Amino acid sequence: MMAAKMSLTQETILTELSSVKDPASGRSLVADLLISNIKIEAGKVSLTVGLITPSHPSKIEIGSKIEEILKGMDGVAEVDIDFSLQVPSDGRPRGGQGNHIRTAIAVASGKGGVGKTTVAVNLAVALAEAGARIGLLDADVYGPNVPLMMGVPDAHIQPDPSGRMEPILAHGVKIMSIGFLVNREQPIIWRGPMLHSAIRQFVDDVNWGEIDYLIIDLPPGTGDAQLSMAQILAVTGGLIVTLPQQVSLDDARRGLEMFNQLQVPILGIVENMSYLELPDGSRSEIFGSGGGEKLASQTGMAYLAGIPMDPAVRVGGDEGIPIVIAQPDCAASQALRSIAKQLALKASLQALDLQKGAIPVKIVN
Repeated sequence: MMAAKMSLTQETILTELSSVKDPASGRSLVADLLISNIKIEAGKVSLTVGLITPSHPSKIEIGSKIEEILKGMDGVAEVDIDFSLQVPSDGRPRGGQGNHIRTAIAVASGKGGVGKTTVAVNLAVALAEAGARIGLLDADVYGPNVPLMMGVPDAHIQPDPSGRMEPILAHGVKIMSIGFLVNREQPIIWRGPMLHSAIRQFVDDVNWGEIDYLIIDLPPGTGDAQLSMAQILAVTGGLIVTLPQQVSLDDARRGLEMFNQLQVPILGIVENMSYLELPDGSRSEIFGSGGGEKLASQTGMAYLAGIPMDPAVRVGGDEGIPIVIAQPDCAASQALRSIAKQLALKASLQALDLQKGAIPVKIVN
């Protein structure tokens, strides 16, 4: 007796695709509600597949697997797959009314002068260019350099009567900085409580809207700003920026330990100014070599990449055109884009892990 043919419906399609997993997360696309908009018309099946990160490393593999399964079903002659970015939320509430910040990534260093803000700015722009909705929070209240590096040094934010603020938009990134609220030359001389209050306002009173990744540029060191940020804004994960030389590594290790004490997962380590490429093609390792990789190995953390020195990086920062835009094909830009791709995926995977451990909190009046 011949088995009855399975009718072609949205339900049967989802059943057949339930075995397809995202290689990055190991989770079922159907179970995570990442397959949607299924349409069946004259032997053609069209659907939308959600990807948890921009520039997903397994996009082609996922598409091929889905097409193979669907074309094996009776009545399917053609398959049309549309991909969309669906960054998972880590389940933590952030910001005020109307905001949905899915993940928050803190970029930190144990000391100043390592290019932390340059890295944060370029990562934000690279992710925005990849299609993600990006926010960039300049938490370096005492030295707000993000406005200059993003090309909006003279922008000003005026809170509305209720105290709500609209972030400044530049290079596809929503930005908030104390530099938008005070004059450029005005020094910020605040004690801890005022700093804490300002950071809370940056989170709660800014109309961030829908944000896939909020990049937070922390000030150097391990002081009040870092503690306030951890208390106010639940950070999905942190990125450590270091230089190759030993003194920078010692400082970076303190920054790493700060994240550990604040129970912030560390997404990776980046070595900035790794080397200078000379006209003859050779490399000059001005600050030494291998420090970032050594730190990652010693601490069991992921080493994402080394970023070469390039005078154009400094020029881009001064002129407000990040290097990933100004010279997208140079070695520094390629390294930064690679870091952005890895960081986004790690943050999304961390968000999925945090979802599992989320504990609902009942507020009792």
